[in-house]
Amino acid sequence: MEKKEYKIVVGLEIHVHLAARTKLFCGCELAYGQPPNTRVCPGCLGMPGVLPMMNKTAIEYAILTALALHCKIPPFTKWDRKSYFYPDLPRNYQVSQFEPPVGMEGFIEIPSNDGGTKKVRIRRVHLEEDAGKNVHTLGNFSGVDFNRAGAPLLEIVTEPDMNSPADVRALALELQRIVRYLGVSEGDMQKGHMRFEPNINLHIERGGQVFKTPISEVKNLNSFRSLERSVSYEAARQYEEFLETGETQQVGNKRTFGWDDVREATVLQREKEEAHDYRYFPDPDLAPVKVSEQWLQQIRRRLCELPLAMQNRFVSQYGLSAYDAGVLTGDRTTAEFFDRAVKLGADPKRVCNLLTQVGLKIANEAAVRIDELKITPENLAQLARMADAGTISATAANTLFEYLARHGGDPDSAAREQNLIQSSDSGEIEALVDTVIAEQPQAVQDVVQGTKKAGKAQGFLTGQVIQKSGGQANPKIVAQILSKKLAALKEGG
Repeated sequence: MEKKEYKIVVGLEIHVHLAARTKLFCGCELAYGQPPNTRVCPGCLGMPGVLPMMNKTAIEYAILTALALHCKIPPFTKWDRKSYFYPDLPRNYQVSQFEPPVGMEGFIEIPSNDGGTKKVRIRRVHLEEDAGKNVHTLGNFSGVDFNRAGAPLLEIVTEPDMNSPADVRALALELQRIVRYLGVSEGDMQKGHMRFEPNINLHIERGGQVFKTPISEVKNLNSFRSLERSVSYEAARQYEEFLETGETQQVGNKRTFGWDDVREATVLQREKEEAHDYRYFPDPDLAPVKVSEQWLQQIRRRLCELPLAMQNRFVSQYGLSAYDAGVLTGDRTTAEFFDRAVKLGADPKRVCNLLTQVGLKIANEAAVRIDELKITPENLAQLARMADAGTISATAANTLFEYLARHGGDPDSAAREQNLIQSSDSGEIEALVDTVIAEQPQAVQDVVQGTKKAGKAQGFLTGQVIQKSGGQANPKIVAQILSKKLAALKEGG
């Protein structure tokens, strides 16, 4: 069998629905899941004589995203008409940005397999209006829902810097985190807030030469799973096709594919159009957008610490594992909640465990953010300190977190009300130890004689002491006193 010697080369086009209240060029409200054609007006339906008006919020969201992706922001950008016919495009053209876009020549960092980061260059970031949605569930007929037509859509185009399905998935996930951190999009895949279109080809090395296969674009992928699998499938398909035909990349042989989730295979749709096929020309109804330095600085001040940077800081500053840091930075609210609690003097690992093992579970069950629970970062910090000091046990800390998340209140007062305060009174614990030693002679004998059951027997004795205390005895003090008593019995023969 011939060894496969090729490199996968992938660039991504990502479409992000911006979380603006209204559409890009009219006042129609954006709302998911509404009855068809109930969020439309003469403007977004392309009626003759209707003039567009720009959505300032959408433009600011686009610039903010471009800044987060380290893009250059031109001092002005214009609107262009991209001409093509499709039933879901009311005006037979799409308002987009060709040259210059709102942002260009940026980059995004993604996690790499070696635990570091990999930089993927961003070619351009531009705004455009979304098309409607074709509906093919009407028997012998198809319909068009224009609720989505005119929605502000941000297109992000990367350079072909990714070389594996894992790279592509990592970029998609990181971009989702970024737009959510910025608050410019919900990034909900099920609602179609993000769509991915990978451009894939292979660089095949044979006989000292490098052959480049024709580029395939896979359209409208709306899940990370489909994105990753389509890249894997297309790489394998292109390699087999090259072995059969020897076809290499030429001008005009780029192809567009769809993805069949059932078959898990790409399906040829059409030969890909080039930019000149769309007959771009400046939109005469829309003035260029001038981006003053003052306006740009106002938008720049809305930038936050980006998720990957925060994740890496949690590892380096707080000593968390990459996995734990990744879970905490899955959304901005949780990350900032954790960061605030730790900065109040709580142990990072303790806070992390409480949040990931209890807090996120409760928040997910209630379908709310962590900051919508009744516990505060201040409460969490106090709770963690109480557990570290031995005032409450680790188990009690979890119980108390759940109580505070649902009811609120002061951790110390709640711990006393719930009878969760640990006893550290050496005298009381010693009396309990003496009682258990007297009641459990066989277990004591196993420990003293060093039988195979010694370790299990000592654990049993510890549990008996804690049980007699009603779960209130500090396990550390119990272990210390019990060990001392058992050692004395050993010495006494």
